Amino acid sequence: MKRKFSDFELGDVIGTGTVGTIYRATEIPTGEIRAVKVLQHGVSQDKNIVSRFEREMLILSKLNHPNIVSYYGGGRTDDGQLFYVMELIEGGTLKQLLQAHHRLSWHETINYGIQICSALQHAHNHGIVHRDLKPANLFLTYEGQLKLGDFGIALDTGESDLTASGMTVGSWLYMSPEQIRGEEIITGQADLYSLGCLFYEMLTGNPPFQGTSFPVIFEQHLKETPVPLHLTVPETPKSLQDVVLQQLNKSPQQRPFNARMIQGIMSELKLDWEDDEHRYQKELSRLKVAFDADPYTVYGPNRDISWKTLTLWFAILAMGITILALLQNP
Repeated sequence: MKRKFSDFELGDVIGTGTVGTIYRATEIPTGEIRAVKVLQHGVSQDKNIVSRFEREMLILSKLNHPNIVSYYGGGRTDDGQLFYVMELIEGGTLKQLLQAHHRLSWHETINYGIQICSALQHAHNHGIVHRDLKPANLFLTYEGQLKLGDFGIALDTGESDLTASGMTVGSWLYMSPEQIRGEEIITGQADLYSLGCLFYEMLTGNPPFQGTSFPVIFEQHLKETPVPLHLTVPETPKSLQDVVLQQLNKSPQQRPFNARMIQGIMSELKLDWEDDEHRYQKELSRLKVAFDADPYTVYGPNRDISWKTLTLWFAILAMGITILALLQNP
């Protein structure tokens, strides 16, 4: 959907990143409050970044689900900058919730997990692999509705990939082994691995692998087995423990068939406990405590290390090793 930039009155900046600035905005014809993301001038000449921004808009236009941040079209500003309009989430992120409360109960985990699985299944049904599932990209309203966002490095399997073959993309604490290896074919099973890392953190308060640096964590993702959940959170139902650890299998073929299968297991568990008003209000109060304690916007800049930074670090490391080898062997 093509939009006119003049139809939006921009308000406060609610987020800045390496490629875009996000504004709180009012849609003048309707009075609706939206979020408007504008590509920054400094990167607008980079054809690769422009292509990625356009790809993100295309991907969002294919998705329409209550648990995915809604897309309302885009276009160009008066001076030619790309922009698009999306749903403004009044609330916070799963990252803020975990920072405030460290970990969640297994009841909360399945409540939010069912919503995440539903969003992922919808995306996968449309050939979209998110590739960057993490707490900061999961938005929550004060009413407990979860929304999956930030499709900036998502893969559209129906289109040519903008990421070079062999390139590592993603967030290292949640990255699947096949992403770390830079495999040419990445499927929705990569998202299920990241989702397993996410569930593990929600239940225990920590990601499954916590090395002192990203190369160490990469090695753990590739070779090590996480501490069994029954040793840290024994109150968690066995079926939930089993499916989370299955998601963390190194082989994509050994993980659950799809997100719907995980959602089904969680839905069965939800029927086993009393979904009463007291528990619901307690969960809402935990959301309010987390979001009100940290006024930092949910659209804030990403503090994770980007794949470009990782590539630079690897290059510097390789250069240092080469120089040392030359000095030792004149």
